[in-house]
Amino acid sequence: MSETKNWNLQGSYFETCNCETACPCVWLKPPTEGNCKLLVAWHIEQGHLNDQALDGLNVALACYSPGHMKDGNWQAALYVDERASDPQFDAIVQIFSGQQGGHPAILMSFVTEVLGMKRVKIDYQEQGGQRRLVIPDIAQAEIESIEGITGGQATINNPPLCVVTSHPTVVARSKSYRYKDYDKDWTFSDRNGYFSAFVYQP
Repeated sequence: MSETKNWNLQGSYFETCNCETACPCVWLKPPTEGNCKLLVAWHIEQGHLNDQALDGLNVALACYSPGHMKDGNWQAALYVDERASDPQFDAIVQIFSGQQGGHPAILMSFVTEVLGMKRVKIDYQEQGGQRRLVIPDIAQAEIESIEGITGGQATINNPPLCVVTSHPTVVARSKSYRYKDYDKDWTFSDRNGYFSAFVYQP
């Protein structure tokens, strides 16, 4: 366990999975298909670990839960922006593996097997209610927000389980979702998505 240090990340994130919209896992209910095949991406607008700046870097995480997500036993693979220097890569791994505490540590407490960590090209895009991620030869995902009954974007606030606790989550639906790496090969469309701003800190 690394010594807890001074760090903060803020930016935007999105996720998509194989559940029907809206994913029941955030309410501690079983996944729609009995398992969860989750892809999460973060764009760090501003961030640091001690004096190591992390501004502008992208991070992605693929997770597989074989059953109820609250029961753990997740497998996870971490992808770090290829533009990260060695110190930046180390800082991101420390934070997103949970070694530095905060909400990432809570999420990683469900993980029992780390499939790997890679430096890759990550293209993260957002426009209006759309979010898009491309990791060449590994992942491609695009989601679009769902309109609420009174207009604007439908949101969920403060569910029992979520990737981001700092902001209400916009509910979305995937236009496409493709992931192929390690022993995983997933392809979906018209499934669940969430996105929001995020702040992580110890």
